[in-house]
Amino acid sequence: MISRRRRSAALSAVIGLVLTLVPEPVRTTGAVSWTLPASRADLALSTTSPVGMSVRESPVRHLDSPVDTVAVTAPGQGTAVDVRGLRSDGTWSEWVGARPGAAAVLPEATTSVQTRLALTAGARPRAIDVTAWRAPGRRMGAMTPAQGTTFRIFATREGLVGGTTANGHVITERDHFVALPSRRGLASRGSGNYTVKVCTTDGARCEWAPVWDVGPWNTRDDHWNAERDMWPGLPHGKPQAQAAYQDGHNGGRDQFGRVVRNPAGIDLADGTFWDGLRLPTNAWVDVTYQWTGHGPWGTVETGGWQLNVRTGPSLDADRVGYAARHAQVRIDCAATGDRVRGTQGATARWYRLAPGMYVSAAYVRPGLAAAPCRQP
Repeated sequence: MISRRRRSAALSAVIGLVLTLVPEPVRTTGAVSWTLPASRADLALSTTSPVGMSVRESPVRHLDSPVDTVAVTAPGQGTAVDVRGLRSDGTWSEWVGARPGAAAVLPEATTSVQTRLALTAGARPRAIDVTAWRAPGRRMGAMTPAQGTTFRIFATREGLVGGTTANGHVITERDHFVALPSRRGLASRGSGNYTVKVCTTDGARCEWAPVWDVGPWNTRDDHWNAERDMWPGLPHGKPQAQAAYQDGHNGGRDQFGRVVRNPAGIDLADGTFWDGLRLPTNAWVDVTYQWTGHGPWGTVETGGWQLNVRTGPSLDADRVGYAARHAQVRIDCAATGDRVRGTQGATARWYRLAPGMYVSAAYVRPGLAAAPCRQP
């Protein structure tokens, strides 16, 4: 993994800056506009991915009327614009790219919109005019499972302690996060807006971990989306690296022309790999992309450690994984169990994150409230 990432530095001038885009539709009345000021381009670039990159989020814009379409002017050399909207359940939609002449379409209308810049080496960002509106006749996309879509993906260990990830996080010993091969699901540093549930294939252990890096092979392969940014002909849920390795897709090479040496579609930080899942070597895992779901959720807040996941709402129940600090978790239901004191105060409430997997609510800041569990 380490050599695969570092030997690609010569490719830093190559990147696809376009995410999911549509031709700009006819605007309705009530469009609102604002300007993003020219941004400094001196952010630390990632050292872990094929393309040195960094991201910078702008403040959230709160609008008087709902919008679902966002257009931008040219952002400047080495700069791309991503857009997202706050959804009805209080979580953020996935980041969607916008470029001149191809507006970004959000999955549902919203009154809260945020933009960010994705910068690469040599970027020269300029002031960007943003216009948002609600297009006529647009409907929400198909509803996904409450917990989000799940696929079996080959996982490798990231390593690279001391390196800088795509969101600016500096990797520590036995860290807890993951990397996915598209920045559409990249969370900001110290945030878990985009979190995956990753489990061993026997379901014995799971970890909920934030997405803090882009990789391992590609940077535009949002394989978890039915309408993917790149390689739309591949099956839903199958990473391009897997298709290249197993089927010879793209001549057995990734988007940068490198020969794909393994089918990895996710990288796990060392703590997630060794401690969360207790994997002895690279392996297939089941990955649930939590932000693609809907319904009750909360954010893990601890004093710096990972939150134990147990088989029941009791401190005596077996530990079967972790919910990493900052992870934003989907909640099945709320149960009553042992009383615990934590960052959210003292409580006997526990949250079931999946069948047979519970965490104490004492360390989970609630987002959207969960209903009581009908059965353990």
